[in-house]
Amino acid sequence: MYHQATQAYQNNATVTGDPRELEATLLLKAATQLTMLKNSWDDIRREERNDILIFNRTAWTVLATEATAEESPLPLEVQNNMANLAMFIFRHTLEIMARPDAEKLEPLITINRSIAAGLRGESEPVK
Repeated sequence: MYHQATQAYQNNATVTGDPRELEATLLLKAATQLTMLKNSWDDIRREERNDILIFNRTAWTVLATEATAEESPLPLEVQNNMANLAMFIFRHTLEIMARPDAEKLEPLITINRSIAAGLRGESEPVK
């Protein structure tokens, strides 16, 4: 699954060229998958649910790794905030996998959309 997120990231890089837009696109792709999962929860097998959750977690692994890299141009406070958000995503994802519930997806969707909007310089999250 990590390979899929990395591949999506790399494929979009050649198209967009702008790292912030690329990161926003990756987050929106994950948010779209999570929204689909929430809306079709009872029709999707547990394995498929976990694949979607793992894709989101992997996307956040990529984002947090880039944001907190030694050569990152981001201020330390932003790096710390991204790391903290990633840790929340990881813990919350494990909670959903351990105790499945479609309603628990909403915070992940909201965070992804909000961060994507911020990366794009928008004031409102993308729906």
